[in-house]
This record gives sequence, structure tokens and C-alpha cells, in this order.
Amino acid sequence: MSLIRVTRKFHFEMAHALYQYDGICRNIHGHTYHLEVTLLGEPKSEPGHPKDGMVIDFGLLKDLVQDNVVKHFDHALVVNSLFPDDHIEAFRKGTERLIVVDFQPTTENLLLHFAEILQQAFPSNVSLFSMRLFETSNSYAEWFATDNP
Repeated sequence: MSLIRVTRKFHFEMAHALYQYDGICRNIHGHTYHLEVTLLGEPKSEPGHPKDGMVIDFGLLKDLVQDNVVKHFDHALVVNSLFPDDHIEAFRKGTERLIVVDFQPTTENLLLHFAEILQQAFPSNVSLFSMRLFETSNSYAEWFATDNP
């Protein structure tokens, strides 16, 4: 059995504010996020099958990540549920795409959240190997399955 890792890159725009943070990131601000998703699996070994040699069809990988993460978070404002209710209401009035989460929406926590979502979305013949979420061109967080048994 030979295992192969396949990776697809995604891009989306998202804003967030860090609740009671002691720097300027407590203000609403946005980033162009870059998400890399790497799956591990055995290539299909069915000579004559149109998907022979594939770990997963890149089109399916794209659709699963788009449908479960990108479409929900693209051009959204993500805030912590600890913000006071009046702040949450003001955020709702300012955007049609508000996501209130039960965690501080740091790159690290967002990546953990995305990993939880995606692990349940992929077919059983592949596994989520790793993910990278870039908040800027030179700052990112990484998630590896081997670090999270």
C-alpha cells in the first residue's frame, strides 16, 4: 500500500475582532485568508476506471472545502460570543454575514474549528493530514492530524 498526500489551496476574505484584546486587533479588521488542506490516502487502483490513480478527485476536494468552510466564512465578520449583546446587535446591523462563535476568532482557533468541520466532511477512504491557515502572507497556523490523536 502506498499513501499519497494531496493538497488544495483556497482563498477567502474575512473580518474579525478579538474580544478584549490588548492591541489593535480588538477592532474590526479583515484579512485575505489562504487555506491549504492536505489529505492522505491510497490512490485508487482500478485500471480502466476514470479515477484510477487518484487519492480524491481535486474537484470533490474543492467542493467539500468550499461548501463546508469557504462559502460560510467568505466576506463574513466573525466575533466571539463574549461580546456584550449590544455589540453583537450593532454588528448584526452592520453586516448580513455575522458569525458568532464560542471562541476567540484567532487564526489558531479558526483552524481548529475548520479541522473539526472538515474531518466529518471527507469520504472514509481519505483522512485529513494537515491544514495551514495564512492570516497574512508571512503569518500562519498549522494543524497536523498526528498532533491531534
